Amino acid sequence: MKRHILGTVLATTALVSVGQAAELRMSWWGGDSRHVATQEALKVCGVKHGHTINPEYTGWSGHYEKLTTQIAGGTEADIMQVNWPWLSIYSADGNGLANLAELADIIDLSNWDGDQLQAGTMNGKLNGLPISTTGRLFAFNKTTWEKAGLDLPKTWDDLLAAGPVFKEKLGDDYFPFEASRLDAALIVTLYGTQATGKALINPETSKFDWSKEDLVRAIEFYQTLVDNHVLMPWKDVAAAGNIALHENPNWASGKIGGTYQWDSTYFKISDPMEDGQELTYVDLLSQEGQKTPGIYRKASMVFSISKNSPNKEAAAQIVNCLLNEEEGVAALGATRGLPGSTAARSQLLSAGAVEQVQIAAQARVINAEGPAIHPMMEFPDVRSALQDNLELFAYGEVDAATAADEMIYAIEEALEDL
Repeated sequence: MKRHILGTVLATTALVSVGQAAELRMSWWGGDSRHVATQEALKVCGVKHGHTINPEYTGWSGHYEKLTTQIAGGTEADIMQVNWPWLSIYSADGNGLANLAELADIIDLSNWDGDQLQAGTMNGKLNGLPISTTGRLFAFNKTTWEKAGLDLPKTWDDLLAAGPVFKEKLGDDYFPFEASRLDAALIVTLYGTQATGKALINPETSKFDWSKEDLVRAIEFYQTLVDNHVLMPWKDVAAAGNIALHENPNWASGKIGGTYQWDSTYFKISDPMEDGQELTYVDLLSQEGQKTPGIYRKASMVFSISKNSPNKEAAAQIVNCLLNEEEGVAALGATRGLPGSTAARSQLLSAGAVEQVQIAAQARVINAEGPAIHPMMEFPDVRSALQDNLELFAYGEVDAATAADEMIYAIEEALEDL
């Protein structure tokens, strides 16, 4: 009923929009394919609703600085593509951007579930509508695991047991998993989140939420993975040049049997694999006594409307068209990832514009449980605190307790600046 009423409202608005035409601006970052698709979407949505939308687009580099300057000066576009972690900077109290919940008679929010909407909510106000939702999943090379005579793992213990088998049956240069640098740090946070049931940074209080002992156990688990030939030692990965996974010949040939990556990178990491290699997602590995599966799920980016826009209703019409309506969805396609809107996902899947494997992967992300992620987990200072100190531990320069102390100190310092 809601959609029927909304459709009537929008249709009526479109009929009278000639007399209520608005001139809007929209800003975003991206590559050429996104630029072309977005301009086409703005054109068709503008025609449908009787508005003119002037595009303002850049590459990724420098966009944060530009947008930050605009918002500080009140000169931002009516509609903005905003990186999810930036919401905590632009609208920590919920008042820095328009509250989209107040425009729910125009934007059909029923296409997003509660967790998705919560991701764009600051201090109780919906400041950003998730364009797509992404999460970290385990992906394994089924071909390599079969070659080792093993079923794909379901638990961390399964993964630990696989290391010696890979070494014995396939050779010293075969490993059942990979994780270095940021990926290694995220494995540590996943293991600790499962054990404690809590996010590293409490999303409600913005405080470090683990005990030192929790963090030490998670750091030591990383070393257990290395000791059991599950992971190549950090030093060896660095000596090989810290090659990106999708460029690593050992991944392409199947010598690396698994990884923990964003679901949105499926084709990026599967395309380089040699013929005959099969990449398969599994549920998050579990540990005995865990309190949560610990999914690391976030909005990849959001659409926001300026609090200063004199045409918020018109901007809301365009946002709804881009994310929920047939014309806008068809034009945008999957240029911002698999859409978070159920209407958009269904439309693109029916049109063959996305692969079933992408839908299945995101279903794992959406259906898995875990505490909310604090936006600061995405900020460089927090990532550096985790990654740099884990590297010192991996090189044997500090013990787990010292690494934990340094991580906690640096993270708490970063949170003070929030």
